[in-house]
Amino acid sequence: MKNQIKINRVIRGFSQETLAQAVGVSRQTINALEAANYMWIIPVIVLACPKPCIID
Repeated sequence: MKNQIKINRVIRGFSQETLAQAVGVSRQTINALEAANYMWIIPVIVLACPKPCIID
């Protein structure tokens, strides 16, 4: 599975901080996700994220 979190975040105009606040994690977690260090947490973020920021 290719990590497209950063691409989708930028397309939607979110900063790392804004996305982190929207899903209830730290900016450092978003950074780690974009660097593919914590791929296991993606389903948790998708479940916690409001529909406008769901990451495809």
